[in-house]
Amino acid sequence: MSSVVLATHNPKKLAELRRIVAASGVELAVLGLDDVASYPEPAETEPTFEGNALIKARAAVAVTGLPALADDSGLEVDVLNGMPGVRTARWAGAKASDEENRRLLLAQIDDVHDDARGARFVCCVALVLPDGTEEVVRADWPGRIAHEESGDQGFGYDPIFVAEGQAVTNAELSAEEKDTLSHRGRAVRAMVERLRLRGAEEEQ
Repeated sequence: MSSVVLATHNPKKLAELRRIVAASGVELAVLGLDDVASYPEPAETEPTFEGNALIKARAAVAVTGLPALADDSGLEVDVLNGMPGVRTARWAGAKASDEENRRLLLAQIDDVHDDARGARFVCCVALVLPDGTEEVVRADWPGRIAHEESGDQGFGYDPIFVAEGQAVTNAELSAEEKDTLSHRGRAVRAMVERLRLRGAEEEQ
């Protein structure tokens, strides 16, 4: 396996995956959806991160014929009964910006005390191969929701999420720190290790 397509147009997610793959020492070219022929992307209709990741990976492998990775990630807030969950990117509406999503979430828990602002980022990474093989790995990153935005790194809800053991938001961490600690970093590293082992088996 020399190439894999990541089912995303998000340049920050693509850059993050490429950094993690490079750091792992696996020789793997990571393509994004902008690098392959365009196709109608499927609706994410599953109620779970695992299900939506598989929907995206299956569509990518069907069109490109390449091994496909897809992630579905989101934020679960305790006091909101685990929401936004799979609606994380659309919390303030189908076309809402990251800033609008953050602003709505902060307003919804504005009067919630620090002790009850627990939350976690969740990432599920799915791998689908041309032969129909499918794997999914999941990683959680616990923390809490800050009272206001801080930092200009990262994306999404990073400016309002303070990870467990940290004193600053994700948006104040360097890319390297975030890759090491994050839900996506851990899920992707686990999947990259599976790819490495699969490649070693194929060579035997």
